[in-house]
Amino acid sequence: MALSLILEQAGFKAEEMNTKAEITLEKQGDGFAITKSHLTLRAKIPGIDAAKFKELTGMAEKGCPVSKVLKAEIALDAALV
Repeated sequence: MALSLILEQAGFKAEEMNTKAEITLEKQGDGFAITKSHLTLRAKIPGIDAAKFKELTGMAEKGCPVSKVLKAEIALDAALV
């Protein structure tokens, strides 16, 4: 969601964005916690080049409110298709 907003503000609209999330769930005390999340994003965005895509996905990765709530290590593998 963060990336969609950032793309729109930069003048781009994605035709397609597919994201897969793999999480690491670890026992902590009496419960469990999500400690890592690896996101794989494949996007089709007309008119954007690889450098601008990397810049904007980096902004989304750093500013994502969900990432802040999880307090987990987040890794993003983003590519244009």
